Amino acid sequence: MRPSLRRLTCLTAAALIGTTAAAVADEEMTVWRLFVADQAEPLVTVLDLDSDREWHFPTKGPARLYAGPSGRAIVAVQSDDDTVAFLDSGIVREGHGDHVDIEVSDPTLVEDTITGPRPFHLITHDDVVAINFDKGGYASFLDEHDIVAGNVEETTFAQNRAHHGFAVLLKNAVVSSVASSQPGGEAPWPRVGIQAFGENGAPIGEMQPCTDLHGEAFSGRYLVTGCKEGVVAVDVRADPPSFAMMPYPDGFPEGHTGTLLGAKAMQMFLGNYGSKAVVVIDPTTAPYFTLIELPFRRVDFILDPAHPQYAYVFTEDGSLHRINMLRAEIAASATITAPYSMDGHWRDPRPRLAVAGDVIAVTDPAESLVRLVDATTLEEVATRPVDGLPYNIVAVGGDGLTH
Repeated sequence: MRPSLRRLTCLTAAALIGTTAAAVADEEMTVWRLFVADQAEPLVTVLDLDSDREWHFPTKGPARLYAGPSGRAIVAVQSDDDTVAFLDSGIVREGHGDHVDIEVSDPTLVEDTITGPRPFHLITHDDVVAINFDKGGYASFLDEHDIVAGNVEETTFAQNRAHHGFAVLLKNAVVSSVASSQPGGEAPWPRVGIQAFGENGAPIGEMQPCTDLHGEAFSGRYLVTGCKEGVVAVDVRADPPSFAMMPYPDGFPEGHTGTLLGAKAMQMFLGNYGSKAVVVIDPTTAPYFTLIELPFRRVDFILDPAHPQYAYVFTEDGSLHRINMLRAEIAASATITAPYSMDGHWRDPRPRLAVAGDVIAVTDPAESLVRLVDATTLEEVATRPVDGLPYNIVAVGGDGLTH
């Protein structure tokens, strides 16, 4: 059973104009593409790492980029312009047990967009892309396959009040953040908890308190979200979903977790903690958190999907650090860029990270570059110029056979 939700249909079909790449039967192919959004301009640049090809796609405003569950769809969330746009990455990978097929075409901009009051947090689960509209009091769910087919349809879930939160669609429920119901004030209202909802939006069980809820990620059977008091673990395979608070350990420095990443190949999470640390989180074993202190304030961090024991953290001194999450330690460090101070506005142009196979891509907006770093040695192996201020970045690709 999936909850009964309101369905909205966009008016125009997508124009998919990519050209399928020629391929030799049963040829092994590896393809990686970087999608880079400008910090100030309404533009997305796509770089093909296996050639010097690049593409440019206009948006309504500066965008934050996310990859869909399979990497086929790229979502460009333009919070200040109340718009969400979509691209087809042009890379399709399909597993067949003993091998993976890959098809490659040019990336394209999907003609349809969706609009609403301040889209912000995006989270993916199974084939569903969920986008929260902070000033609208609802979340929209979209199927990735429909997006790239040009059938951009929203299924919406009404939250109790407009707030900076999230909602996810599970097989048996919707799990959503909950805003304060106190009278007065204006949107967006403070976040106070997380709760499961069933058909027609009816609550299932009690709300799990979670002050200043922020950040969310899936790994294994759990969805986790950060709170002032700790991190809530949601068992999404329970029916109905169950909630448990994991309190920060006694003796931890002042701070809390508000950004979370979930590993795909093992049940583990990496979160921020304060400004100069990250935490490895195991939701099954107390005390749940292992703190890793950083030498400077954290700018960005990302997991390595192909090597799940590793994560990478960029700090404001311009250094990239490889984290061994199993040992909860910094395994290696290297200087990549000039320093980028964390003082100033939270959205000032600073480096962002993406992992493309054995390469870590680091945007360097001050130099109008994307720096490509060997994941093993942490040595820079190439650079790609990108006009303007290259900022948010996602990597899509992999290997497979063409037939």
